[in-house]
Amino acid sequence: MAQGMNEIDALVREEKRLTAVDCHNEAWAEGLSAGIEPDIIAEAALTTAFGELCRSSGENAALALLDRMRSMVEAGEFEPSKLKH
Repeated sequence: MAQGMNEIDALVREEKRLTAVDCHNEAWAEGLSAGIEPDIIAEAALTTAFGELCRSSGENAALALLDRMRSMVEAGEFEPSKLKH
């Protein structure tokens, strides 16, 4: 029974992640349409994300995410051919 619940939880989490990606993609496109440079959009998104994560989960959670993201960048996981949406 616990296995089934874990699978359901994973499916729900993935659905939420995909919805969040869609929302962020729309916001990104709107920013570009408004003439905002990608680096400015990215900095604003990261500032908002890390601020909210610090507020909701604490500084350690934000730093852990930052470490994971850095490792992903260094591993080339954000190359266009590797992005999953």
